[in-house]
Amino acid sequence: MIRDKDCEVIIVGGSYAGLSAAMSLGRSLRSVLVVDSGKPCNASTPHSHNFLTQDGQTPSELSRLARNQLAIYKTVDFHNDLVVKGTRTSGGFEITLQSGSRVSSKKLIFATGIKDQLLDIPGFSECWGISVVHCPYCHGYEYQGKRTAILANEEGAMHYALLVSNLTRDLTILTNGQPKFSEEQLAKLWHHNINVIESEVIEIKHAGGHIRNVVFKDGEAMQFDALYFRPPFTQHTEIPKLLGCEMNEQGYLTIDPTQKTTIEGVFACGDNSSMMRSVANAVATGNFTGAVVNKELASERF
Repeated sequence: MIRDKDCEVIIVGGSYAGLSAAMSLGRSLRSVLVVDSGKPCNASTPHSHNFLTQDGQTPSELSRLARNQLAIYKTVDFHNDLVVKGTRTSGGFEITLQSGSRVSSKKLIFATGIKDQLLDIPGFSECWGISVVHCPYCHGYEYQGKRTAILANEEGAMHYALLVSNLTRDLTILTNGQPKFSEEQLAKLWHHNINVIESEVIEIKHAGGHIRNVVFKDGEAMQFDALYFRPPFTQHTEIPKLLGCEMNEQGYLTIDPTQKTTIEGVFACGDNSSMMRSVANAVATGNFTGAVVNKELASERF
C-alpha cells in the first residue's frame, strides 16, 4: 500500500505508452504516479520488432531499460497495483487501488492497452505471439518465405493476404467455415495462388509455441510455420467508460488529435485508443500525450 497522496498526473498502465508519457512529464518536472498491475498483453512475445534502435529486443528488456532511465526523474513514482475505481473530484480525479490506497491528481492518463480474446482451440494460446501472430510488420520478416496460414474470412482475410503475400508465396487462407468472398476476391486469390480451406480448425500442434500442424475437424492436417490471426479484444479496464469516456465502433477509446478522450482532463494513449498496435506507436503516442498534458497544466497556472 502507498500513502495517500496527491500528484499532478496519474498514469494508469506502465508499459510502453505509459512509460513514455511519464518520461515526457518527468522531464517537465511534473509530479507523476504510474500505476501498473504487471500484466502486459505481449508477455508471451519473445522479441519486439520494427522499433528503431531496439529491433529484436525482448519486451521485458525494453520495459526494464525504460524504467531504469525513468528512475533519474525524481518527480516520477511507480506503484505495482491495480486501479479498481476512478471518480471525478472538484480538483480533478481520484483513483482507488486494489490495496485500498487512494490517490488524487489534476489529470488522468489511461495507457492500459487491450486484452486479446484468443480462440478456445488447443495449442492456440501456447503459440500466441510466437508463431500465431497478428502483425506482419512486427513478425512478418521472421517468417518470410515460410509456410503461412491466415485464419480469417471476408475483408479481414483479404487485408492480410494483401500484406502477407509480399512476404511469402506459400500462403493459405483458413476461413474456419463457409468462405465469404466475392467473385472478384476469389479471382484475385486464385491469381496469386492463395488456397482457401473452409474446414473447421480444431487444434494447433506445436513444439514450444512453434506451429507444426493445423488439425481440421475432418481429420486432415496441414503443416505451417506461421499463422496470422487478428483476435477480438476488450479494454483492460472499464474505468474510462465508467468515467464517461466514449468508445468508438471498433471498441477503442475515442480520442481527438491531441489524445484527449471525451471527458475533460482524461487522456488515452497506446493500444487502448489506436488500431496501430506496435511498440513504436505506443511510445510515440505516450510521448505526445505527456507533452499535451504538460502544456495544459502550464496553461492553467500561467
